[in-house]
Amino acid sequence: MTDEQRIFETIATIAPLEAAASERAWARLDSLTKPPRSLGKLEEIAARVSAIQDDVRPILRSKTIVLMAGDHGVTAEGVSPYPTEVTMQMVANFAAGGAAINQLARHAGAEILLVDMGVATSLEGIGSVVDARIADGTANMAQGPAMTREQAALAVITGIEVARRIASGGVAVIGTGEMGIGNSTAAAAVTSALTGVDPSLVVGRGTGLDDAGVLHKADVVRRALAINSPDADDALDVLAKVGGYEIAGLAGVIIGAAAASVPVVSDGYIAGAATLAALRLAPAAAPYVFASHRSAEPGHTFVLDALGLEPVLDLDMRLGEGTGSALAMSLMDAACAMMSGMATFAEAGVTDREE
Repeated sequence: MTDEQRIFETIATIAPLEAAASERAWARLDSLTKPPRSLGKLEEIAARVSAIQDDVRPILRSKTIVLMAGDHGVTAEGVSPYPTEVTMQMVANFAAGGAAINQLARHAGAEILLVDMGVATSLEGIGSVVDARIADGTANMAQGPAMTREQAALAVITGIEVARRIASGGVAVIGTGEMGIGNSTAAAAVTSALTGVDPSLVVGRGTGLDDAGVLHKADVVRRALAINSPDADDALDVLAKVGGYEIAGLAGVIIGAAAASVPVVSDGYIAGAATLAALRLAPAAAPYVFASHRSAEPGHTFVLDALGLEPVLDLDMRLGEGTGSALAMSLMDAACAMMSGMATFAEAGVTDREE
């Protein structure tokens, strides 16, 4: 069986959420000692986690953020002010606990799983990194396909297997995060290919481009799309031609989490592009996906609109790394604690509203 066949075999196992489980969740929420729906989106989060777990007292006992790293050949086009070796250096920083995601994950009570999907520079000597390297970075998508279809399928199935392994270990929620110099260019290309939105509207400053740099980046994306002609009706083709190993891997994490009936948190723009590809491959995974925040990268709003997702937060963030996932997990934890721990009107002896 090929990796591509295994992907669709996994997709076929994704179970729909039971309408009755959602009804039970809202019945409990509406019986708690508060005016109905007065906690707004917090209740919506709790209800969906409750339905996923099929438990009216949901709890997120353990959390893991999968942070996948990969390099991009398109950096040869000058789309980032940072050199490729920064990817490796930041992975080392994650492993040492010195990055923003380390602090926010610790605050959320989440573990970080670092996965090398295709970092160009050797990670030898850096501990705690899962070696799933497919190649030393993608090819330059402005000159041809970023990877082969077989490599893209391997990246997706690797993400599926990572999520499956985490879920089987008892993790209750999985977050997504990424690192890869040049990956906002790949995310823009994936977004443009899958939504039909012009590159000029989905390209942002990334790691700090000036106005001229943004215009150049949009031109590079436009050239990559013209050269490769990715098929918008075939998300795997899009991932192969203009994606990245870490982006395809995160698409697999989304699919794998849904197949394991575990809620999964989509981070910012790059993870959002991966989520968009995942849900084009596996629409049945949609109920399991939570959007952590709205990135300041302009393309992310188009991604969220295409997904029909309302983000938990809007904090003008655009770092990536899974930082939004960590913050959203904290709120998801709070939502579940509220739903599970509050007393009902009957339990508290409080008079309910008149019907």
